[in-house]
Amino acid sequence: MSLLEVTVPDGFTLHSENTAHILLPNDNGAFLNPVQEFNRDLSVACITTWGDLMNQAKQKKRQVTQEKRAKKGEQIGKAKKQRTLAAVEIEQDASQNAQTEPSTSPTEDTGSMEHKFIILEALSATGLRSIRYAKEIPLVKYVIANDLSPTAAQAMRRNVEINGLGAEKSSEGEEANVAHTIRKGAGSQGKVRVNEGDACALMYNHRAPGARVDVVDLDPYGTAAPFIDAAVQCVTDGGLLCVTCTDLAVLASTNYSEKCFSNYGGVSVKTEYCHESALRLVLHTISTSAARYGRYIQPLLSLSIDFYVRLFIRVSTSPIEVKRLASKTSTYYVCSHCQSFYEQPLGKTVTTTHEGNGLTIHNFKVHSGPPVADRCVECNSVLHVAGPMWNGPIHEKDFVSKVLGHVEHHEGKYGTAPRMKGMLTVAKEELDTAFYFTPSKVASFFHCVCPSLPQITNALLHAGHMVSRSHACPGSLKTPAGRDVIHDIFRSWIKTNPVKMEKISEASPAQVLLAKEPKFEANFKHHPDSITQSAKFKLVRYQQNPTPNWGPATKATGSGASKKRKRRQADAEEE
Repeated sequence: MSLLEVTVPDGFTLHSENTAHILLPNDNGAFLNPVQEFNRDLSVACITTWGDLMNQAKQKKRQVTQEKRAKKGEQIGKAKKQRTLAAVEIEQDASQNAQTEPSTSPTEDTGSMEHKFIILEALSATGLRSIRYAKEIPLVKYVIANDLSPTAAQAMRRNVEINGLGAEKSSEGEEANVAHTIRKGAGSQGKVRVNEGDACALMYNHRAPGARVDVVDLDPYGTAAPFIDAAVQCVTDGGLLCVTCTDLAVLASTNYSEKCFSNYGGVSVKTEYCHESALRLVLHTISTSAARYGRYIQPLLSLSIDFYVRLFIRVSTSPIEVKRLASKTSTYYVCSHCQSFYEQPLGKTVTTTHEGNGLTIHNFKVHSGPPVADRCVECNSVLHVAGPMWNGPIHEKDFVSKVLGHVEHHEGKYGTAPRMKGMLTVAKEELDTAFYFTPSKVASFFHCVCPSLPQITNALLHAGHMVSRSHACPGSLKTPAGRDVIHDIFRSWIKTNPVKMEKISEASPAQVLLAKEPKFEANFKHHPDSITQSAKFKLVRYQQNPTPNWGPATKATGSGASKKRKRRQADAEEE
């Protein structure tokens, strides 16, 4: 249905995004935040890329299987050939047929047999995301759009029909009932199938191996923690889990440390790199939830965006990978002043080679500790404990490169393509080391004039350390160099840019930082590797405020379940 054919009834507003058109009730009965168009654009691109990669893997596997069958047929033919001489010609013909038929069929089959996948959006609200998935991702078989609110479910059915994705009409003109009947292979139910019910109950109904879905999308208002256990069980092996959490007041600060621990099983940090620790806390709770069922995660893309985090994670089954989880989990001792951090992994993997057969043996052991005394080595300040959280890579570079290539080839398809290219470029170049820093923040610890970002980059590169930007914070840098190296660079800087010591209190930790002599002389001159390939192009790496007073937006007022709860509470208070 085109935009001109949509009739807007009283009490509704028409909202269009890319190829989708939806009706929004003026009473805020169903939640939608237009600012999250970037989130939806990025999700379409990532799921499309994942679907293409999955199809390539399946086709390759199918081709290998057919080649094995062909080889087996050839071996059978040779065995038959050794029989009586009278049957030689017949056996040779059979052998030739067994050899030639499979050799041509793999290329024909792999080109035509595309695997279409199923997406489950557990918290759909208006259904805009599900509608966009159904219309814009080529390999989608169908999308299950669920919401507990009757108002939201009604809005979804309306919007699905507007976009022509609903159930086919029967001969009597009656619409097929798709709200509570979700089965594979029922093409008449439409490409977006609306379900009104509890998200966890729906996902638990899909946790049996034969009923699992290929992609699960969790985009709640607030935390996704209550839905993660069900989600990691209902996604198929090698499937994609997409998770959004908007509760950064919990994830990216220590104001609600008890809530952070109850939701994510760890404690956050009060530092400038709190947004990366938020990502690592969410990855921790997803990885531990999956491990309970013999499954492990591979973070493909993990981004801190505006007021939320968005993660794209592949979920697979492997007992040996589950055993590695302890070595991919760490607590951190974080300095309360200079923000230096000291990592304490929970486990380690010791790899040995068997002398007799040469096989690799993995031994999983506890890690020694602690990594530091009760005070910060750099400034002698108090240390705070953060975590446990994920300490492994948060992006898979090959996947990010493919998503970036997809966006560049389909730039006109996405309304937020410039920002997508910028953020994906930074994520592709980002180092796998934990946490970032900003020169301005470190300069504040020394009470000195701040050197420029290129000067710090040059000094680190001349000292033999890798450097990259971080997508999570403008003006940030990531490096495997320790904080002692970074502090020595600033001490070298201070030699030519002195600090006014009379303005620093004797009790200030800055006195301890400034009293140390640098172990090496930093070189701030231009380094040839300081300019990356992407730096030569003008990219929108960090978002500017899109609208005044933007943010998570107001929660939907809804009706039905939420209003019933309020009425029950009011009745209980009256009694």
